[in-house]
Amino acid sequence: MNFKNKNIISIRDISKEQIEYIMKISAQVKAGTYPDLLKNKVLATLFFEPSTRTRLSFEAAISLSGGNYIGFADAINSSVKKGETLKDTIKTITGYCHAIVIRHPYEGAARVAAEVSKVPVINAGDGSNQHPTQTLLDLFTINEKFGKIDGLNIGLFGDLKYGRTVHSLSMALAYYNVNLYLISPELLQMPSYYKQHLKQSGVPFFEHETLNEIGKKLDILYVTRLQRERFGDPLEYEKMSGSYRVTEDTLLSLANHTKIMHPLPRVDEITPAVDTYENAIYFEQAHNGIFVRQALLGLVTGAIK
Repeated sequence: MNFKNKNIISIRDISKEQIEYIMKISAQVKAGTYPDLLKNKVLATLFFEPSTRTRLSFEAAISLSGGNYIGFADAINSSVKKGETLKDTIKTITGYCHAIVIRHPYEGAARVAAEVSKVPVINAGDGSNQHPTQTLLDLFTINEKFGKIDGLNIGLFGDLKYGRTVHSLSMALAYYNVNLYLISPELLQMPSYYKQHLKQSGVPFFEHETLNEIGKKLDILYVTRLQRERFGDPLEYEKMSGSYRVTEDTLLSLANHTKIMHPLPRVDEITPAVDTYENAIYFEQAHNGIFVRQALLGLVTGAIK
C-alpha cells in the first residue's frame, strides 16, 4: 500500500484499509521490526500553539528511528512574529526536511500548508477540527487491548463540542461496527455534522448526560476535559465539571473490564487515584503514540514501502 508523499490532514483522507495497514505497521515497529527506520530523514515540527505529548512524541519517534528534527514549539519564535504568512513559512521549510508536522490554532491551516508543501504534511491538530494521529494511536491502543474494534461499546465522555480528538475518533469509528455512547452536558454535545456522519454510516449512537444509565455496558470510556475557557460563567463550569469527573466512585458505575482512555493532558477530570486502576490505560495510550508516529513517518517518507 503506497503512502509515500501522502498528506495526513483529516481522518476523512484515510480509508479503513489504510487505517488497518497503519495499525499493522505500528505493531511491527513496536516489535522492533524496523530499526533505524528514519535514518537520514529530517522532520520539521511546526507548533503554532502549545503541545507536550504530540510534539515530543513526534520528535522522539524520529530520533529513536535514526533521524533528526528541526522546528519550533511556539509561533513567537518563528518569522510569523515578523508578519510572514503561513504559506511562505511552509514554502521555505519544505526545502529543509522530508516531512512536516504542524499544529495550528486555525481550522484548515494544515490543509493550506499541504497545498503549498513539496513534502508530506501531517496535521497535529487544527483548532477544534481534527487530530488524525491521535485517532490512529487511539485505534491502535484499542485494537491492541481488545484484539478488535468491531463489536465494542465505546463511550465518549466530557466536552464533545470542542474536543478535536473525539471529532476525529468518531469519524474513524464510523468505519467499524460499534455502538457509540455520547455522554456530555447538553451545551457540549457532539456537533450535528459528526452525528450526521455517524447516522449516514449506520453507526448506532446514543446521547446521555450521565454515566449512570450506561456505564456497565461500556468496553471503553474515552474521557475528555471540559474546556474552562469556553464557559462565560465560572460557576456553571464548576457545576458541570463536577459531574464529568472520573473518580474512584465512578469506577463503581463501570463494568470490571471497562478500559479508561484519555488523549491528555488532563486537568481534574480524572483524579490521580484512578491511575492505579489496572484498566486506566491513558499513559500507555500516550506512549503508543511513538510507535504509530514512527510507522506513519516511515510510510509517508517512503522509508517503508
